[in-house]
Amino acid sequence: MSDPTPVIDDLREESEELDALVAKLSPEEWRLATPAPGWTIAHQIAHLHWTDRAALVAVTDEDGFGALIEQALAAPDRYVDDAAEEGAEQPPAELLAAWREGRTALDGALRAAAPGARFPWYGPPMATASMATARLMETWAHGLDVAAALGVSRPPTDRLRHVARLGVRTRDFAHAAHGLTPPAEPFRVELTGPGGDLWTYGPEDAPQRVTGPALDFCLLVTQRAHRADLALTAEGPDADRWLDLAQAFAGPPGAGRPPRGEAR
Repeated sequence: MSDPTPVIDDLREESEELDALVAKLSPEEWRLATPAPGWTIAHQIAHLHWTDRAALVAVTDEDGFGALIEQALAAPDRYVDDAAEEGAEQPPAELLAAWREGRTALDGALRAAAPGARFPWYGPPMATASMATARLMETWAHGLDVAAALGVSRPPTDRLRHVARLGVRTRDFAHAAHGLTPPAEPFRVELTGPGGDLWTYGPEDAPQRVTGPALDFCLLVTQRAHRADLALTAEGPDADRWLDLAQAFAGPPGAGRPPRGEAR
């Protein structure tokens, strides 16, 4: 992806839709529980604000980001939850203002980045488009949790194309995160977008493949739904194993979500 502008624009639009969802909530509604255990709506927005700030540091201050990596290594099992907890303790109006300010600053930094620039991250280094894609992925995924807490539905859009592409590109990373050797050969991935068009990745003649709705694939790789509840089909043992461990986000493997109807 040579020009990162389209995904940066889509990140802004995704963020604005989520902003509209939370902007008029009462303080009590900010404390509603979301599907992420122990996380309220305030935790979800606080996490997005925290990761936006981390991305801004990565884009503008490589040495400063090194300090953030050291903090993460010092408490690998708690640093994400601790940051969300700290942010969620702010008054909702202050948290909302901080999130808006942070994502605006990141938007400007991404647009100003030099062509071909690469930035450090908690996983592999990222180009400008990849960093924007990762932020869009998280914004969409955490936005789903917010919507679930409010009992509203967010219809899928073609912005999911970015999430799907990231999910495909992180196949080998997901294996490594589980201590597994990635498959040697690429897979074919064929996904039906929200508008009915086909999104394809990998060689057309690949013997192993994954097919299904793009929304379901995005729910899988962001671990917002259990595989058993999704209409995804894998052909081949390696492709089948991938669907059990796929993750599009950096960091250690997540716990995922239980199948519908099953208590944690």
